[in-house]
Amino acid sequence: MLKIFKYLKPKECFFAGIGLIFIVAQVWLDLKMPDYMYEITTLTQTPGSAMKDIWMAGGYMLLCALGSLAGAIIVGYLAARIAASFSQRLRSMLFNKVDSFSMEEINRFSTSSLITRSTNDITQVQMIVTMGLQLIVKAPIMAIWAITKIAGKGYEWTVTTGIAVLIVLLTVSLLMVFVMPKFRRMQILTDNITRVTRENLTGLRVVRAYNAESYQEDKFEKANEELTGTQLFTNRAMVVMMPVMTIIMSGLSLAIYWIGAYLIDAASMMPNAADVPEKLVVFSNMVVFSQYAMQVIMSFMMLTMMFIMLPRAGVSAKRINEVLDTEPCIVDGGVNEGLPGVVGEVTFNNVSFKYPGAAEPILEGISFTAKKGETVAFIGSTGSGKSTLINLIPRFFDATEGEVLVDGVNVKDYNLESLLNKIGYVPQKAVLFKGTVGSNVGYGDNGVDKFTEDEVQWAMITAQGSDFVEKMDGGYNASIAQGGTNVSGGQKQRIAIARAICRRPEIYIFDDSFSALDYKTDRALRKALKVNTRGTTALIVAQRIGTIMDADQIIVLDEGKIVGKGAHKELLRDCSVYKEIAMSQLSEEELIS
Repeated sequence: MLKIFKYLKPKECFFAGIGLIFIVAQVWLDLKMPDYMYEITTLTQTPGSAMKDIWMAGGYMLLCALGSLAGAIIVGYLAARIAASFSQRLRSMLFNKVDSFSMEEINRFSTSSLITRSTNDITQVQMIVTMGLQLIVKAPIMAIWAITKIAGKGYEWTVTTGIAVLIVLLTVSLLMVFVMPKFRRMQILTDNITRVTRENLTGLRVVRAYNAESYQEDKFEKANEELTGTQLFTNRAMVVMMPVMTIIMSGLSLAIYWIGAYLIDAASMMPNAADVPEKLVVFSNMVVFSQYAMQVIMSFMMLTMMFIMLPRAGVSAKRINEVLDTEPCIVDGGVNEGLPGVVGEVTFNNVSFKYPGAAEPILEGISFTAKKGETVAFIGSTGSGKSTLINLIPRFFDATEGEVLVDGVNVKDYNLESLLNKIGYVPQKAVLFKGTVGSNVGYGDNGVDKFTEDEVQWAMITAQGSDFVEKMDGGYNASIAQGGTNVSGGQKQRIAIARAICRRPEIYIFDDSFSALDYKTDRALRKALKVNTRGTTALIVAQRIGTIMDADQIIVLDEGKIVGKGAHKELLRDCSVYKEIAMSQLSEEELIS
């Protein structure tokens, strides 16, 4: 838990120091009030006491109470401010850290867990910081100070108070032993319910298409019941605290007054029983001691409240630190440019790749070169490694063996921003963000200039999407829902393709990005790309033979290995795998034409 506080800023530590000063002042004022109570009790029991002295002591007591209230307000304000800025920073740090993760780290934590850590876990830490100054710091100071104040006022009362404190500590310790593991499990179950909910919302169409609502409801109910059962166990265990504390406080008050009555009676039986001041001293000490004893128990009650929150916050802090302490396996190099005179060239030198934890490599011995202006296509059966291969270029993963070169430089040596500015990437599953058509096409920047409206329109025209965009309400300012749920699959793909075109990169990567397009649009788009992006290198993963027939070089993959390389006609003649794929899609006349 303490490890996470290293992210506090000096300004926040300064505010915490100021808060500590006000806490000490508040405790001093709280503990000063019983002294005035002692004075008032003595004055009321002493014959001939002046009323003004009683009023003066009462006035000082009231001032102490008001001062303590003012101190509590200031400490509360400082604690809230520290907690709010600290949690804001943690959220930003988590977001930025996750942003730097490769797919390996994302898969290790899981998306649902990262969402929970960025929301629920940070909220738990924020709560503990807010309450920390007010309870964790104040309670020990008050308890120790109050104990020093009551020392010497009667060993009988001291022993009784000590027994009450031991009972409190024993109760808290027993509860923590049973509850701590449940708090750890609670966060895992929160991840689980987030995952189930996210899956259901993301796959809602499939759920309805297969009449699987009841199946999904059962999955959610199971996750919900597990979480609810764990929360009920922890809450019931913690609810025991308050009755126990109330019984201890009431019992301690009763014990103090019972012992006080005994001591007063014993003082009356002494030879100097007529000495009223002796009984008065005992009575006044009893009143004051009861006040201090209640403050000691109240201090432990405050600590108990923190014990309720600390275990869960500790688990949350550990989960946040796990993310923040994770070093991405893909790190920046120091190179910003390729070799002089080499532009838009991609080379694979004997590249092999194996997913973390996998027994066998998904790619083996891949070697080829895509020169500037060339179109290189990749085809093969499902699972042959096509998408994995091109994902090594923008470093979503790093090659296990061999080298991937862009403009003559190993991608591992590039500054990531410089490398990605050379690439226009269209993923297999088109991703759109909440905003407008224009904001999705002109997404981000190329490191030099922001995109103009004309550039966005040009990119959309090239992607064969201007016709449907101009018909939308608002045109290029038309709203796009999160995930692009208000446009069709083909429209979504064309917007994603336009996004890559708008960057005017050296290298285009199309990962099966034409699959949702009809043949007419596919052909028109490829023709427009050839004209408008002349001189750039294009790497295309496709399932359709018609999409890649005109490529300068076609690479055929089978079980992670290159089994054919060349132009369309060469592969029809020399590569049985390619010919089999081609014949399954087109007639012999169409293939030859």
